[in-house]
Amino acid sequence: MDIFTPLKCGSCVFPNRILMAPLTRARTPNTIPGPLQERYYSQRASAGLVISEATNISPTAVGYVYTSGIYTDEQEKGWSGVARAVHAAGGRLAMQLWHVGRVSHELVQPGQAQPVAPSAIRGNSTRAFVEFADGTSGPTPASTPRELSVEEIHAIVNDYRQAAIRAIRAGCDMVEVHAANGYLLHQFTATGTNVRQDQYGGTLQNRARIVLDVVDAIGIAVGYDKVGVRLSPLTDIFDITDTDSEEMTLYLAQQMSRREVAYLHINEPDWRGGEVKLGDDFRHAVRREFPGVLIYCGHYDAQSAQDLLDQNLADAAAFGRPFISNPDLPERFRLGLPLTKPDSSTYYGGGAEGYTDYPFFHQQ
Repeated sequence: MDIFTPLKCGSCVFPNRILMAPLTRARTPNTIPGPLQERYYSQRASAGLVISEATNISPTAVGYVYTSGIYTDEQEKGWSGVARAVHAAGGRLAMQLWHVGRVSHELVQPGQAQPVAPSAIRGNSTRAFVEFADGTSGPTPASTPRELSVEEIHAIVNDYRQAAIRAIRAGCDMVEVHAANGYLLHQFTATGTNVRQDQYGGTLQNRARIVLDVVDAIGIAVGYDKVGVRLSPLTDIFDITDTDSEEMTLYLAQQMSRREVAYLHINEPDWRGGEVKLGDDFRHAVRREFPGVLIYCGHYDAQSAQDLLDQNLADAAAFGRPFISNPDLPERFRLGLPLTKPDSSTYYGGGAEGYTDYPFFHQQ
């Protein structure tokens, strides 16, 4: 089994095990994907699975301007164009569903209201990305959030369900629940951001409850075989602290196995260059708890991804930045071709430059 071997995953069969990781690119000023996104994603359709940018499930889910949504008819129509373009190019598309929680600011919230979170704890070094009164945009310290009521938590679970229904109706093959990287669902599971004393706080099982509620709501609505889940154990992004990170990951892996979700996607803690790494013992433990399709995303190349598969620690690897500048990444891996380095100055915002203008190798 190598990274070029097809993979049965839930309701899909991937042509290879080189997946495109979700990448926020901030290219949708009106929150509605259009021809630019159709071109961007279809260029990369040779990935085993294209996982979309994190996509806001509601107006209150937003923490960054110029990001896409999936809560209006117009947004759904825009994503249907993206799905058609990816399918026409022979690809498969999963939409990552996103609520940022406390990683937000009043300037990007409806009515300039406070952002919401499990508990009213602000991330001291956390930044949102906003548009200022003078029309310029940039990072700004996140606002202090307010604590969600239980009724509001139930409403957010329903927002996830409705977003998933829209995504599948738009033509996406799968959805991915973003429970990683310091955003709302991760804030619930982490001990440092959840000090609630009700059914959504306290014990590990209570802190995991909202993730399972979301997965169940979506799974019942569209089928568990169309649901992936992303986790990020041991990360410290956005001031996340967690004394139970590994234990929580293993518990969620066990629960996802019971539900027979399509895949579990682990984002590694060193993806931003940090020194904390996942140990082999932990990887083996994750594999024991989740024998289904397991995906890792980090600083991988073709050989290190293959090594994971050879050890039966993963079934596929996801690649982020390499796909930005190498739309034909699987072909480059297959032929041993050199990779183009991405221009970090064009990661976020703007138009086609640094987005759809990276050439395929044969065009160079």
